[in-house]
Amino acid sequence: MLAFMLALNSCDKYLDNTPLPLSVIPSESLYQSDKLVASVVNGIFVSTTTAGAFSGPTFSDMVMVSGMFTDELRNLVPGNNFDVFYKNNIQPENSPFWNDFYGNIYIANAALEGIQSTSANLQFKEQWLGECYFMRAFLYYHLVNFYGGVPLAVTSDYRVNNRLSRSSEELVFKQIIADLKLAKNLLSDGYRDGSGNSSTKRVRPNKAAATALLARAYLYAGQWQEAENEATEVIQDANYALESLNKVFLAGSKETIWSLANGEPKTNAYFKAFNNGMPAVLTGNQTPGTFNIFGVITDQLYASFEPADERLNSWVRTVKAEASATRPETIYHLPNKYSSNVNDAELTVPLRLAEQYLIRAEARAHSNKNTAWDDLNIVRKRAGLAAIQTGDIMVAIAQERRVELFTESGHRFFDLKRTKQIDQVMQNVSPLKQSNWKSYMALWPIPNVDLFQNPNLTPNPGYGQ
Repeated sequence: MLAFMLALNSCDKYLDNTPLPLSVIPSESLYQSDKLVASVVNGIFVSTTTAGAFSGPTFSDMVMVSGMFTDELRNLVPGNNFDVFYKNNIQPENSPFWNDFYGNIYIANAALEGIQSTSANLQFKEQWLGECYFMRAFLYYHLVNFYGGVPLAVTSDYRVNNRLSRSSEELVFKQIIADLKLAKNLLSDGYRDGSGNSSTKRVRPNKAAATALLARAYLYAGQWQEAENEATEVIQDANYALESLNKVFLAGSKETIWSLANGEPKTNAYFKAFNNGMPAVLTGNQTPGTFNIFGVITDQLYASFEPADERLNSWVRTVKAEASATRPETIYHLPNKYSSNVNDAELTVPLRLAEQYLIRAEARAHSNKNTAWDDLNIVRKRAGLAAIQTGDIMVAIAQERRVELFTESGHRFFDLKRTKQIDQVMQNVSPLKQSNWKSYMALWPIPNVDLFQNPNLTPNPGYGQ
């Protein structure tokens, strides 16, 4: 407690965009004022959004490892730590996210209990509760997509949590949906900062963010009408609009529903991962590795764009390595969604409006509604493409999701699994990656230490203990 209070006195600056570090486990005494509660809730955000899963050029970043794992990114440095993902050879000891996400779920559970039970008069009580429910749902959404059915820990009682068995994917999505419904009812229409005050920055979840994630959860759960309804609610909200391609990821973009605060003034993590000041022409002994660039777009992803697609010009960057005595001329294509080296000019955006159109298109297509084409064509029009109205609508939506949402939040990996296309795709690309794809690899291994500590926790098939 003393360590927490000392940290609190020097961390007021974190309360707008960035939460406090999670070096101290919350206790009941931390829920006696909005400022103290803010520090606990903010800790969930900083630990989740500035840690490995969203940190850009690291070996545990979600975009990097899921892109390497599927057919989005090619590893440029064979033998490095990305290779276990690129070669589809993940082992329990290098399986990411599990521990970090469950650690933050524990903090969210403790915060929910503390906020609900406190006798203090909290001005922003509903906001804090809504944010905790939202973040718990956000974390479970990723866990279930990477690991399948997972233990549902919804209290801070470690004696219970350490003996939980796995729940089915269906039950996990029910919990996600239930949490998001609560968050939607609790969160405000406008955006707030880390102190609970109104803000123009979209770095904390609001009602629309909960609605958008709920639309996604309903889609994944196969509840088409509910997915359509939630997506429609966001689409009809005048606070959100599709931006031109070069403005989508800028701070202040009207397309942003929820973005991740950088935590401190710095360039975006994915600018560092895929640009980092690398020139358009590499000379002499320069390679992408010279600029700490380890992954580039695969030929398969690049070829999937239609020639007239303006996303090729705006969101894909071409770099040429000149021929030398040791290499032929080489062309690389890199994601360029984040292209500014200016601090805080761009923010990572897990929820944006274009996805809501594609969610509604897919939900309507499953319900045999012709209006699915209308939503699809809205996204195509923004990319400079002609409208389409014939053919297999589900194939068209899958294609549009691939070129619209590439290298964002693991969408490609999750889409391939939920549409049951992953085996076909990975069997085609695995020879190019010098990997040996097996169906069980679609679920990642649970860390052995958790299996050892919890006798009721079973491993995913295919991974020995």
